[in-house]
Amino acid sequence: MADNPGNHLVVVIGAGPAGLFASKELANHGAAVTLLNRDVKPGGLAEYGIYHDKFKMKEGLRRQFHQILELPGIEYYGNVVVGQKGDVTLAALRAMGFQALLVTAGAQGTKWLGLPGEDLVGVYHAKELVYHYNLLPPYSQRKYQIGKRVALIGAGNVMLDIAHWLVRDLKVDEVVAVVRRGPSEVKFTKKELESVARNLDLTALEAEMARVRPAADAVGQAVYEARDFMLSALPKALERVSDTRFRFDFLASPRRILGGGQGVVRGLEVEDTTLICAEGEVQAKRLGTTRVLDVDTVIFCIGDKVDESFGLPVRWNAFVKHTEPRFPVDGLSYEAYDPDMGRPVDRVFVAGWSREASSGLVGVARKDGENGAQAVLEYLAGLPGLKQPQTVLNNFHAHLERLGKPIVRKEHLRRLEQAEADEAARRGVETFKYGDNAAMFAAMGLD
Repeated sequence: MADNPGNHLVVVIGAGPAGLFASKELANHGAAVTLLNRDVKPGGLAEYGIYHDKFKMKEGLRRQFHQILELPGIEYYGNVVVGQKGDVTLAALRAMGFQALLVTAGAQGTKWLGLPGEDLVGVYHAKELVYHYNLLPPYSQRKYQIGKRVALIGAGNVMLDIAHWLVRDLKVDEVVAVVRRGPSEVKFTKKELESVARNLDLTALEAEMARVRPAADAVGQAVYEARDFMLSALPKALERVSDTRFRFDFLASPRRILGGGQGVVRGLEVEDTTLICAEGEVQAKRLGTTRVLDVDTVIFCIGDKVDESFGLPVRWNAFVKHTEPRFPVDGLSYEAYDPDMGRPVDRVFVAGWSREASSGLVGVARKDGENGAQAVLEYLAGLPGLKQPQTVLNNFHAHLERLGKPIVRKEHLRRLEQAEADEAARRGVETFKYGDNAAMFAAMGLD
């Protein structure tokens, strides 16, 4: 890694954990970083993806991010959308003269299964609901019609975050997690299950384990070990605050969403599956038999994908990486690649969830951002520093001026932080966060 890349200008796109720690790594090695963020506030999923009442965790991360943004080698520009349909494109940034672009914008797209009925009222993706209850504009201002019986598609931590919200905040009647495979292959942690474990329907859980046991036994999976794992969340589980019934429906593959009057959800049709061993791994096999779950809301908790309109080649829901990178880090490629042209994308690197969607939490994103920065620094080590870097920055600032919209800088973030602290004190609450951009602009003096 280069210790002193000289007078180099780098754009980092995305101010979540990957982008912030990448910016720190770049600035600490002498690069001048222009940090662009789609949102007003920095933090990304650390600010808007962690469950809203985890105050201490969020505050600790905010302090780290604040320290990073105070570094003199980093300039912050919030409310700037990068992409083919955004405020500035990757091509425009390169044309201005920035020497490297590190994309850490996360996985801004959403995965869907393409089922009939996905356009019904009451069908949502987990990401938009997580953004909604974490007060990320514009999701914070949208209305979501959540019924009393909710099906969650998926078996990971995101599913449990949504279940947490439904069970403890909305207090719906029933939440059923629909899982295509068996109980031995759930992806959530015991810690996350503790938030809703007191609402588990234990009778239904036992019956479900007995129902799926023959299929699990046939592939060597011990369902009662999976059951014991779930029950191990009970000793430290949060106290029950609702009568919501939480249960699992395993070996069930969503087939279509049924609609009723006025285009709203009235049921979820699932196809029964079984487990088979194929190509050295356990897989779910459809059986052809179907049944209907009586639900009025369906929420997909099945992961994310990158934004296909961002301006980089996409394959299999991810930006394409060079398979033979020039600047590998820990054996991984951080270099964007154009498979149609058969060459790297000029000066563009990817890290964090932009490199591998839905991979790990804050610590993983931090490390990947730092690794991406190392790849950029290696690249910059072979380039001379710019003779007139201020000209590049002047052209960039002129472009922002022509947008005619509020652009958030470091001094504005300080005002916003103070305004929200004052409002929390006035209301007598632990924390306060504005839920719309207009209020934040007003608090910063940018209205």
